[in-house]
Amino acid sequence: MNEKMTQIDAWIEGKKVLLLGFGREGQSTYRMLARTKRYASLTIADQNTEKAWLPDPDVSWIVGPDYQKTLDEYDVVFKSPGIVLERPVTEYRCSIISQTEVFFQLFRDQIVGITGTKGKSTTTSLLYHILKEAGRKTMIAGNIGIPAFDHMDEVEPDTVIVFEMSCHQLEYMTVSPHVGVLLNIHEEHLDHYGTMEKYTAAKEKIFRNQKPEDILICGQQCLPRPGECPSHLIAVRDLGEDEDGGAGKPEGEDVLLKGNRIFQGDRCFVIPEEEIHLLGHHNYFDIAAVYAVCRLLGIGEEDFLRGLKSFRPLPHRLYYLGTKDGVRYYDDSISTICDTTIQALNTLKDADTVLIGGMDRGIDYQDLIRYLSGSSVENIILMEATGERIFREIRDKYPGFKRPERLIPVEHLEDAVREARRRTRKGRSCVLSPAAASYGIFKNFEERGEVFARLVFENL
Repeated sequence: MNEKMTQIDAWIEGKKVLLLGFGREGQSTYRMLARTKRYASLTIADQNTEKAWLPDPDVSWIVGPDYQKTLDEYDVVFKSPGIVLERPVTEYRCSIISQTEVFFQLFRDQIVGITGTKGKSTTTSLLYHILKEAGRKTMIAGNIGIPAFDHMDEVEPDTVIVFEMSCHQLEYMTVSPHVGVLLNIHEEHLDHYGTMEKYTAAKEKIFRNQKPEDILICGQQCLPRPGECPSHLIAVRDLGEDEDGGAGKPEGEDVLLKGNRIFQGDRCFVIPEEEIHLLGHHNYFDIAAVYAVCRLLGIGEEDFLRGLKSFRPLPHRLYYLGTKDGVRYYDDSISTICDTTIQALNTLKDADTVLIGGMDRGIDYQDLIRYLSGSSVENIILMEATGERIFREIRDKYPGFKRPERLIPVEHLEDAVREARRRTRKGRSCVLSPAAASYGIFKNFEERGEVFARLVFENL
């Protein structure tokens, strides 16, 4: 057992412990705590009554709608990231921590933590891939679907831990990674946070507890105000797709993206557009952030280029599914905000059809509506609650919307695919880019993308 793993006992020794949530991370935490059983007692609480399946007679269960009512009866509560506390965290007498908090307390100096409203999974997986291809000891964990406790045995003193961090994981953190990457902050998760200020505050935990010797690599769109960042700041600035436009070389260690060229100091790296599998300028920004991290970690240009060329994008991120009846289909199910749908349509210049809609979380769709009005997309298929809302807002508030006959309201994804297959012209593209969450309709965005792919290629 990794000697640092035994330090987890300090959090639980002789204490009444509650696992709040028993999904993937909660089960991972249980497996870790059960290895030593240093706790006085262990209870698992979950809203889902079907979760109480664990064959461990030493574990107690609380399930159902009142699963959060007894938190103060415990000394330590390990909260899973997706759970919303019923009261402000400061009002609880118990100590509320998380698997991520404990892991960072143990290994923060080895961690590159990556967050952002969009692009964090691509950035995380790309950095991990390049490090691995370059022969470095590395590990990937976090919000990308890999609980950190499940891989603690892999951590050696020289292991670089690439850790994707969601806003929910960051929300109550008291420790920040040695290297933090903050890509962007857009309107998202307002159903949980209520205001952009609270959502932004959660994201900014990536650097709030850093030390002066730590490093923050931050996109220009969400740079900390002067004096707010306690660590060394490296800005990543994007001048857009025109590689000949804008300013010259960046100052100091800052990174500048111009078209497909990345500048840092006296270095210029040219992204080989025809030789990589990442589509779109928004992905070039992620590449620029990874380039900055790799330079910090001593990865040479040849190793970086080789890893970039061999990297394959994750599914559901503007992912090419294949061609049917002469139409190219793309799965961008991970798109849950306006900006990413706009990026997808900017990337797919031949897009003839876009499928938009999902759970309505109350985000503002003005930017997307204005973009769609001026776009050349022939078929704008609007589904589910947000699709209905966008259709209604265009009808009631945007009388100048260009060619409103392009708007096609439908009920569900199956109806949307049926319309897409009927309307999309041969030789053009169709993309699922919902600009909305999947909650309440599908288990997650992955399932939504998988259902889309199945519907596209089956006989409807």
